[in-house]
Amino acid sequence: MTFEIALQSVKARMDAACQAGGRTRSSVQLLAVSKTFPADAVAQMAALGQRDFGENYIQEGVDKISALADLGLVWHCIGPVQGNKTRLVAEHFDWVHSVDRLKIAQRLSDQRPGHLAPLNVCIQVNIDGGAAKAGVVPHEALALASAVAALPGLRLRGLMTIPEPAPDFAAALAVHRAAKDLFDDLRTSGLDIDTLSMGMSADLEAAIQAGSTMVRVGSALFGGRA
Repeated sequence: MTFEIALQSVKARMDAACQAGGRTRSSVQLLAVSKTFPADAVAQMAALGQRDFGENYIQEGVDKISALADLGLVWHCIGPVQGNKTRLVAEHFDWVHSVDRLKIAQRLSDQRPGHLAPLNVCIQVNIDGGAAKAGVVPHEALALASAVAALPGLRLRGLMTIPEPAPDFAAALAVHRAAKDLFDDLRTSGLDIDTLSMGMSADLEAAIQAGSTMVRVGSALFGGRA
């Protein structure tokens, strides 16, 4: 499958999910997850109009950001951020979706260069209690989000989730709706947030119907990984 056909296929799935959920198509953004794929693959996808790309491995992402700097792309760090990698994220990425500790957020804020816009941040929430998953537990999300929102080098944008694979559509919809409910609670509490980063290649329909504003799609766009 060519990248053009893959991109058209994913967009068609998103269109159908928005229609099924009674949502406008413009309310959901596509983040192309390019981890492990070369800069050339990103350039090909960018030539088709895709602007936002997600990387799980920070050094690999930085290398692609440098190689493709002339394309004006928007880069999202969606993988775990260790303390020794915060400077790379702060200096090179536009977004980070995986903040689950205030210490990491403080380092990102302190290390964000002054000539760059504030780093867009999503709080990662372990919405379904997966034992191997990163993320703050839901009842602690408000406190962390409020603290992050106060940091000068960051702009709090919303929440990110990576739930465990669900056995069926109904189960996937239920867990994504729990994340949407939490997102709405944070907005009701006064936080100015607009991004709910949830849904991937396998479950983007359920995520969109539940209220996702950004789906992170890798294999359905780029193919299987080695």
